[in-house]
Amino acid sequence: MAGLLANLRNVVIVSFILALIFIAAYFSVYGGVADQTFWTAIFRWLHVLFGIMWIGLLWYFNFVQTRMMPQIPAELKPGVSKYIAPEALFWFRWAAAFTLLMGIILAGARGYIVQAYTLGATEGFANKGHILIGVGMWLGTIMAFNVWVFIWPNQKKVLGIVAADDAAKATAARVAGMASRINTLLSVPMLVAMTMHQTLIG
Repeated sequence: MAGLLANLRNVVIVSFILALIFIAAYFSVYGGVADQTFWTAIFRWLHVLFGIMWIGLLWYFNFVQTRMMPQIPAELKPGVSKYIAPEALFWFRWAAAFTLLMGIILAGARGYIVQAYTLGATEGFANKGHILIGVGMWLGTIMAFNVWVFIWPNQKKVLGIVAADDAAKATAARVAGMASRINTLLSVPMLVAMTMHQTLIG
């Protein structure tokens, strides 16, 4: 067991094997039919899986890394900026992309993607559920847009991945920081929309 737990790759592989066993069990209980409902369940799982990584890293950046950086001695800061931050940003940005993609696929499978993204306008605003989940979807879409358009390009300058002078780095740090704070602000209401819709409306 110690050998397994000492290697992250092996831990992740075993975790996914266990997940596949659970999926097979649900497939059996569901009647062995891989219909639209079954695939919707798969996409919901993937949406939540990627979302946990995305929002978890967003909160790590805001509640831990950014807040603690001023207290880290100058000689230790390169350890964060050269090793930890680039790796975290890799998982962060791709988790954002796949969370959005799985959410779009899920909304399409549930048959309300157009209704939700138009905030119910295509139905004369008659379906309040589509309006509410639509707001949540737009919050998530804005957050993913911020990751790829504002946070990641500017963090590349801050971390020295892309060449930039000190003034450009300072500007990039402000832009990336504000976009990250906006995402933190939007993350909690976005999660309310996603979780309460599934529980109360389905």
